[in-house]
Formats: sequence, C-alpha cells, structure tokens
Amino acid sequence: MAKVVAVCISEKKGERKKPVEAVTLRENHGIVGDGHAGDWHRQVSLLAQESIDKMRAMGLDVTAGDFAENITTSGIDLVALPIGSRLQVGETLLEVTQIGKECHTRCAIYYQAGDCVMPKEGIFAKVITGGTIKPGDTIENV
Repeated sequence: MAKVVAVCISEKKGERKKPVEAVTLRENHGIVGDGHAGDWHRQVSLLAQESIDKMRAMGLDVTAGDFAENITTSGIDLVALPIGSRLQVGETLLEVTQIGKECHTRCAIYYQAGDCVMPKEGIFAKVITGGTIKPGDTIENV
C-alpha cells in the first residue's frame, strides 16, 4: 500500500525542506507556509523514498526534504502516473500537473553525487481538495 513517509516545508524556494509533523493544504494554493505555494501548477512536489534511497546508495547522506520535495512517498511509482492523475493523499485530493522538471542551475546534490533524482523522478501537483497530510497517511490513485 502506498503511503506518506514524510511531509516537508520551507519558507523560501531553493532551500532544502524540513520534515514536520503535518502540513495543511489549501485548495488551489498548496501547503500553507511553504515557499512553493501559490496560484500555479506546481503547488506541491512529491518524491519517492525509493528515489532518495538510490542517492543514498551512491554514498550521499540525504533524507526526506533534502531534494526540496513536500511529500516523500513510498510504494507508488510516481513517474508512471499520467498528467491529470488524481491522488487521494490523506484527506486531500491532488492532481498531477507535471512529471520531472528542468534543473536550470545544478544543485548541491548534483555536485556531490554527479546526479540528482528530483528533475527526473519528482512530480508536481495542484491541490483540488484541501486538508491535512501527515506521515503514515495512505495514497490512492483515484
């Protein structure tokens, strides 16, 4: 069963995000208090723990939030989801808007490992129905 491993926020864009106990999502906005929230298509970012584990296998000391993802997942193949897919995450409903992203400037992770998983394996979504998400919540492709 797919689940939430961690939820993370940062006040500003371009920063590693810090894991928190829970996040509140607002419809058509994103995560309250997160620098990436707003009226655009990349309100919430998701990255699989399995992707983070790949980077750990390369010798990096990384964990949830280090790739600036809001929601770290487990047990779901995020990049296989078509754009427009809807995910019930805890009490929220998200719609996938983008798979991967262009990395305009190489991040510290890239320079440490020679690669970074977020541009290829991270996905982005907008909030259809707000609510709270916390580690342990289930994720369903609806």
